[in-house]
Amino acid sequence: MEIKRSVAKLDVDDADLSSSTFHNANLSGAVFTDINLANAAFEDVNFTGTKFKNVNLTDVEITDCNLSGMTIEGISVTDLLAAYKAK
Repeated sequence: MEIKRSVAKLDVDDADLSSSTFHNANLSGAVFTDINLANAAFEDVNFTGTKFKNVNLTDVEITDCNLSGMTIEGISVTDLLAAYKAK
Protein backbone atom coordinates (compact mmCIF):
# COMPACT_ATOMS: atom_id res chain seq x y z
CA MET A 1 0.00 0.00 0.00
CA GLU A 2 1.26 3.49 -0.78
CA ILE A 3 0.17 6.69 0.95
CA LYS A 4 1.53 9.87 -0.68
CA ARG A 5 0.83 13.56 -0.16
CA SER A 6 -1.94 12.83 2.30
CA VAL A 7 -3.07 14.17 5.66
CA ALA A 8 -4.70 11.37 7.58
CA LYS A 9 -5.01 9.96 11.06
CA LEU A 10 -4.34 6.24 10.99
CA ASP A 11 -5.53 3.84 13.67
CA VAL A 12 -3.41 0.74 13.18
CA ASP A 13 -4.02 -2.32 15.38
CA ASP A 14 -2.71 -5.88 15.11
CA ALA A 15 -0.95 -5.13 11.82
CA ASP A 16 2.32 -6.32 10.28
CA LEU A 17 4.04 -3.28 8.77
CA SER A 18 7.50 -4.87 8.76
CA SER A 19 9.88 -3.55 6.10
CA SER A 20 7.75 -0.41 5.66
CA THR A 21 9.48 2.84 4.77
CA PHE A 22 8.55 6.24 6.15
CA HIS A 23 10.12 9.24 4.38
CA ASN A 24 9.30 12.89 4.97
CA ALA A 25 6.42 11.84 7.24
CA ASN A 26 5.00 13.82 10.16
CA LEU A 27 4.32 11.44 13.05
CA SER A 28 4.36 14.13 15.75
CA GLY A 29 1.99 13.34 18.57
CA ALA A 30 1.76 9.69 17.47
CA VAL A 31 1.50 7.07 20.20
CA PHE A 32 3.32 3.76 19.87
CA THR A 33 2.32 0.99 22.30
CA ASP A 34 3.42 -2.65 22.16
CA ILE A 35 5.45 -2.03 19.00
CA ASN A 36 8.33 -4.11 17.60
CA LEU A 37 10.99 -1.84 16.06
CA ALA A 38 13.78 -4.43 16.22
CA ASN A 39 16.44 -3.70 13.59
CA ALA A 40 14.66 -0.49 12.53
CA ALA A 41 16.78 2.46 11.39
CA PHE A 42 16.18 6.11 12.22
CA GLU A 43 18.04 8.81 10.30
CA ASP A 44 17.38 12.57 10.26
CA VAL A 45 14.59 12.17 12.84
CA ASN A 46 13.36 14.81 15.31
CA PHE A 47 12.72 13.16 18.69
CA THR A 48 12.49 16.49 20.60
CA GLY A 49 10.31 16.01 23.68
CA THR A 50 9.80 12.30 23.01
CA LYS A 51 9.44 10.01 26.02
CA PHE A 52 10.57 6.39 26.13
CA LYS A 53 9.19 4.22 28.94
CA ASN A 54 9.57 0.47 29.48
CA VAL A 55 11.65 0.22 26.29
CA ASN A 56 14.18 -2.51 25.49
CA LEU A 57 17.31 -0.69 24.29
CA THR A 58 19.53 -3.79 24.05
CA ASP A 59 22.27 -3.26 21.44
CA VAL A 60 20.93 0.18 20.44
CA GLU A 61 23.59 2.37 18.84
CA ILE A 62 23.37 6.18 18.97
CA THR A 63 25.84 8.15 16.82
CA ASP A 64 26.14 11.70 15.47
CA CYS A 65 23.22 12.92 17.59
CA ASN A 66 22.41 16.12 19.49
CA LEU A 67 22.02 14.87 23.07
CA SER A 68 21.44 18.23 24.78
CA GLY A 69 18.73 17.93 27.39
CA MET A 70 18.54 14.14 27.03
CA THR A 71 18.31 12.27 30.32
CA ILE A 72 18.38 8.63 31.33
CA GLU A 73 16.70 7.89 34.64
CA GLY A 74 16.84 11.65 35.35
CA ILE A 75 20.61 11.94 34.72
CA SER A 76 21.92 14.20 31.97
CA VAL A 77 23.48 12.15 29.18
CA THR A 78 25.89 14.95 28.27
CA ASP A 79 27.06 15.02 31.92
CA LEU A 80 27.45 11.24 31.90
CA LEU A 81 29.52 11.36 28.72
CA ALA A 82 31.66 14.22 30.04
CA ALA A 83 32.37 12.27 33.25
CA TYR A 84 33.18 9.15 31.23
CA LYS A 85 35.57 11.04 28.93
CA ALA A 86 37.26 12.71 31.93
CA LYS A 87 38.30 9.33 33.36
